[in-house]
Amino acid sequence: MDRIREQIAKQLNSQEAHAGFDKAVQDLPAELRGKKPKGAPHSAWELLEHIRIAQWDILEFTRNPKHASPKWPEGYWPKGSEPPDHAAWDRSVAQVKSDRKALQDLVLDSKNDLTAAIPGGSGQTLLREALLAADHLAYHVGELVFLRKIVGAWH
Repeated sequence: MDRIREQIAKQLNSQEAHAGFDKAVQDLPAELRGKKPKGAPHSAWELLEHIRIAQWDILEFTRNPKHASPKWPEGYWPKGSEPPDHAAWDRSVAQVKSDRKALQDLVLDSKNDLTAAIPGGSGQTLLREALLAADHLAYHVGELVFLRKIVGAWH
């Protein structure tokens, strides 16, 4: 079971089959963070904030039976396409990393049953939520990389 836990925790920070979150957000010039190229539905800022909010929601759902999720869909996206201030990008990135680590810690803690129903849920398990978080992150990291390629900020 420890190997399974390790693999799941590793998947939350996957960088093997594709670029990981850390690389996707690294060194993106500030002037491009709120840019929404023609035809793109979201800016890098919107994607980053969506990742942060959704991952936070998954984490809180797994550890707090009284957690109330944001209203869908508007509660999962920022109000604007640009960061509200220069430091907002760094704060959001730091929160994604911190919440990812907290989710990994929950998965790695052998006191937590990966397959037990989460209190306050409707049958969801820690295993399901961790896999959901990993899948959601991979999807939007792909969008971030593609967006960076469009604006010429991927190397």
